[in-house]
Amino acid sequence: MKAILLGAYEEKNGENKTLVLTDLGKKINEQTGGKLNEQLNIAGPVKAGKTRHLFNLHKEFPIVTVSGLGSPDAAFNESEGVNEAKENVRAAIGAGVNAIRELDATIDVIEVDACGDAQSAAEGATLASYSFDELKQEALKVKHTPLKLAQTDAKLVEEFKRGVIIAEFQNKCRNLMEQPANILTPTRFGEIAKELCEPLGVKVIVHDREWAEKMKMGSFLSVAKGSDQPPRFVELHLQNAGDQRKPLVFVGKGITFDSGGISLKAGANMDEMRADMGGASNVLNTIACLAKLKAKVNVIGLIPLTENLPSGKASKPGDVVFAMNGKSIQINNTDAEGRLVLADALCYADTFKPELVVDIATLTGAIIVALGGACSAVFSNNNDYWNMIDSVSHQTGDRVWRMPLYKAYTKKTTDSILAF
Repeated sequence: MKAILLGAYEEKNGENKTLVLTDLGKKINEQTGGKLNEQLNIAGPVKAGKTRHLFNLHKEFPIVTVSGLGSPDAAFNESEGVNEAKENVRAAIGAGVNAIRELDATIDVIEVDACGDAQSAAEGATLASYSFDELKQEALKVKHTPLKLAQTDAKLVEEFKRGVIIAEFQNKCRNLMEQPANILTPTRFGEIAKELCEPLGVKVIVHDREWAEKMKMGSFLSVAKGSDQPPRFVELHLQNAGDQRKPLVFVGKGITFDSGGISLKAGANMDEMRADMGGASNVLNTIACLAKLKAKVNVIGLIPLTENLPSGKASKPGDVVFAMNGKSIQINNTDAEGRLVLADALCYADTFKPELVVDIATLTGAIIVALGGACSAVFSNNNDYWNMIDSVSHQTGDRVWRMPLYKAYTKKTTDSILAF
């Protein structure tokens, strides 16, 4: 049995709103002798992000689901910093896929309307299909219905495939962040990196503790001391742009579990600290995605991996450690371990003479106090690259906000009684 998911706009007509189907919706409406439009209008237009099911209207599609796309005039909203046309498509298609999945029916395939933006439609559909249930009983796992673009135009099909690939790697990223810390250890992360990336042509090197000691990564290793799990440092190389192009370097924080160390976190919600390797997961899956898309870029990924746990060997508040570049660091709070593992990774990044370094991390809950969940924070010392990241975020819907790097903060971050 097939289901088709269509989009429909709400167009203002004076004080009233009129339903306007997409081009594919109009075609399906014609094939039903106008019954699709007639049935939809009984209850008025479908509101943005809402869905409506119609049954046995169409011979090929026993289930026709229509999702609201909002205004047909949606575009870039400067005050919100988002392309609302793209976001409306993602939200509508995502809601529609979830609504169809919740029906108590065996559906062989869901054909998805491109809604004027095939890539966004694919992203919305694929992201909405995500669920973490691999550790549950088989009977409790969500059945994922195959998705297919309803249109056959070659250009739209390619855009849809691209959107599926991008969203699938986002889902892989989410999947790693949900893994329990007793399963996703630093060692297992390194194995997954090889399993995921090597078939895509990415060179993967998994360094051990001895290598980090040889590199004098005392800052990174100071965090690893508290755990019985051996640390790992994953290095990824994707070279698709020739030898002459300087690489981009992505550095990802890989704390596979963060208890806070000796400066122990509160017990409530500590289980969520299994996701403190979100930066590492982002770097891994971004590079894998670029490889899958055959992007013409040279990228290096650097991922320091360890747990942050309290033990008799763990770092203590007041300890002084030495980073790879020889600078000393005074540890006042062992729950600030992210900057310690990243410090050595960033020093190592510099050895590749990169064009750009992007550091990605679940670094501090303080940023959530500042920004909430509306956007991610970005610290940047380069206006051109900041503008590029900001511009891209408008299209993806993952908004960013630039934080200050004023000289006034330098003394506050480097002044120390014992170190530096």
